[in-house]
Amino acid sequence: MIKIVILLLFYFTFPLVIIYLVKKWTFFRKLGTIALAYAFGLILGSSGILPQGSETYRSALQGRMALPEEEVKLLLTSGKITEDDVFVNRLSASQDMMLSIIVPLAFPLLLFSLDFKKWLRYAKEGLLSMVLAVISIIIIIGSGYFIFRNIVPDCWKVAGMLVGVYTGGTANMASLKVAMDVDPNLFLMSNTYDIIMGAATLIFFITIGPKIFRAILPPFRRIEATGGDVENEAPSENFDDFSGILEKKRIIPLLGAFGMSVVIFLIAFGASLLLPGVPQNVVVILGITTLAILCSFIKWFNRIEKSFQTGMYLIIVFSFAVASMANLGVIFSIGFLGLFAYVFFAYFGSILLHLLLSKIFRINADDYLITTTAFIYSPPFVPVVAAAMKNKDVIITGITVGILGYVIGNYLGVLVGYFLKGI
Repeated sequence: MIKIVILLLFYFTFPLVIIYLVKKWTFFRKLGTIALAYAFGLILGSSGILPQGSETYRSALQGRMALPEEEVKLLLTSGKITEDDVFVNRLSASQDMMLSIIVPLAFPLLLFSLDFKKWLRYAKEGLLSMVLAVISIIIIIGSGYFIFRNIVPDCWKVAGMLVGVYTGGTANMASLKVAMDVDPNLFLMSNTYDIIMGAATLIFFITIGPKIFRAILPPFRRIEATGGDVENEAPSENFDDFSGILEKKRIIPLLGAFGMSVVIFLIAFGASLLLPGVPQNVVVILGITTLAILCSFIKWFNRIEKSFQTGMYLIIVFSFAVASMANLGVIFSIGFLGLFAYVFFAYFGSILLHLLLSKIFRINADDYLITTTAFIYSPPFVPVVAAAMKNKDVIITGITVGILGYVIGNYLGVLVGYFLKGI
């Protein structure tokens, strides 16, 4: 238990080192805190320092972060897993709990300072980008089915899961596994390939991606308070500027903002318990977003200095922790080349087709990138990419798209899967 506590404390304190590096050296400043958090996290996860558990234990996970205690006891009693696996499971459960709490607490802090009225003038283009993304996903995965159906076992099920994961995220993929009775090994391999490609793409998105997409697509048109359009890709606020955050004049307001974040999280979580028929993560994120936006209309919350940066600190913690849970070495131990090819085709094909359609319909680069992020990675990663773009005006668009993705992911996955099966 002590080891787990030390690791969790390390997750929360190491970002201070990252912030120091960004402030001290120009090279790290160009990379940004988020990119560094992922880089250091991947190094930690692939170093072998953190225990990974046995192959039997990893197979039993079937895409879950950790196993229920009852299942762990049963596997341990039957001799299928060891005490080391039990420790790994407790560690994974603690990591999952931390990640599940951190993002809901960060969201309100990020949203308090946003101008929702101004966002309404951005919304149309962002939602059009979402529609184009859905069309791209269905076209590419559907066409990929006809290419790979004689190579990939139960290809229609894989197609359904891929539609679900690229509109709603991993939670939808896991739901579709149950809905379509997908073989555990097929699910594990599909999920693993998706994670590997997702990790590589995310690094691209938070480093050179924004610059490349801005060279291809129209620039984001920022709207000033007066209502005029200004062609400017980035707001003046520095996402990585944490200086003065601990000054006496800011501490009390920030504590108040954090306290309200806790209250908002508890209310949203409580609401999710009252709606058992609705996916909990949808209710929680939707509730948090709604309440935080309402608070943003209150001047006291909207004008709290450094509330956005406080939320970003939690996002850095999240980024570092998530990356540390990935082991890049796993790519060399996976078979099923045909499945890999299909996932590769679906993943990058949908991104490129969405890019082409965005070019045709003149979607700006920032909305394209944030809607792509929201679909592929889900809402928690929206602030990560927004920070890389230095544009917080697209955060609400990303979160809205991500929530809608949660809602439609299962429906689209089942619909596309069974439609392809019937052809």
